Amino acid sequence: MTDKEKLQIFRETGALLEGHFLLSSGLHSNVYFQCAKVLQYPKYATLFCEEIASHFANLEIDLIISPALGGILVGQEVARLLNKKSIFTERIENVMTLRRGFEISKGERVLICEDVVTTAKSSREVADIVNQLEGKIIGIGSIVDRSNGLAKFDYDFFSTIKISAETYTANECPLCQKQMAIEKPGSRKIGKM
Repeated sequence: MTDKEKLQIFRETGALLEGHFLLSSGLHSNVYFQCAKVLQYPKYATLFCEEIASHFANLEIDLIISPALGGILVGQEVARLLNKKSIFTERIENVMTLRRGFEISKGERVLICEDVVTTAKSSREVADIVNQLEGKIIGIGSIVDRSNGLAKFDYDFFSTIKISAETYTANECPLCQKQMAIEKPGSRKIGKM
């Protein structure tokens, strides 16, 4: 399936939004990927997550870990396809945390799964937790990479869609300069807009 066909699925499900958005990273953009709108359809969750699972299928993996909230469905579906355990991290007072009795054992081989990567902040925070607990990161898989090539890791990074999407700081945002109303559709809490 081509990127164009994949993006058409995002459009048809209302998951590719256009306007003026405040991203979870704090950056502004004229496009927003609401992967939850695609993942609400099991056939599309399987379609996209099969690509991630296939990419990593020949590697030894013990565990899939994802950041809440957006990555949970991706991690769960990739784990189902690979028949592996799936856990997730959460933000508590803006700090990524492993809780709910979830554990990572020393030497456990871990695949990180995400919905969308822009700055890779969440992926890095999850990687920090895995490293602190002496797990071994096998790679990172995401549905959308909108980092414009800026997301770089010391391990394999695979995304089903790579797209160039403009992002701006609040001070440089041309949409703010045009006084366009801003939306914040993401799940991470950010200070006042």
